[in-house]
Amino acid sequence: MQFRRLSVPDAYEFSPRAFPDDRGLFVAPFQEDAFLDAVGHPLRLGQSNHSVSRRGTIRGIHFADTPPGQAKYVYCPRGSLLDIVVDIRVGSPTFGRWDAVVLDSREFRAMYLAEGLGHGFVALEDDTAMTYFCSEPYNPAVEHGITPLDPALDLPWPADIERIMSDKDRTAPTLAEAREQGFLPMYADCVAYYDKLRSAH
Repeated sequence: MQFRRLSVPDAYEFSPRAFPDDRGLFVAPFQEDAFLDAVGHPLRLGQSNHSVSRRGTIRGIHFADTPPGQAKYVYCPRGSLLDIVVDIRVGSPTFGRWDAVVLDSREFRAMYLAEGLGHGFVALEDDTAMTYFCSEPYNPAVEHGITPLDPALDLPWPADIERIMSDKDRTAPTLAEAREQGFLPMYADCVAYYDKLRSAH
């Protein structure tokens, strides 16, 4: 498995090798050795999630209070989607920057987003599935979102697809509004937490 750092620090793309034959295909979308090489600590698993989305469905941009936050390792076992990470950590040198990776059921690339980063995606096909490995269980009391339509972020949602969104995502604050309201993660807190995870390994 190969990996590369994305332009948002503490986010990575992983590319596994697939093994097709006359029976079908085998692939390992998560491999611990490659993950340790990239991130420097094991993947903690507090919950696994699975979503299925119609073409044009946008989910996000979501994040949790950090620490402990909720790191995510995500891949697409069916269909295809555009996965987006946004640096929403106040004080980060790349605050407001985003990066995007196409995840699909042909190449089985995966994306890892450390605690404190914002995450969202759009389904590019009907019946697109997303699998998430999350470092912490879902806790609605510490979950937040910013609108995926924030004009200042100008995220690369395809213009030729009708957008389907929840009311909660559509009416979420912009990044600037969330910063003013004081519930974005702090970069220094996130970095200290990453260091704690690595030192415990």
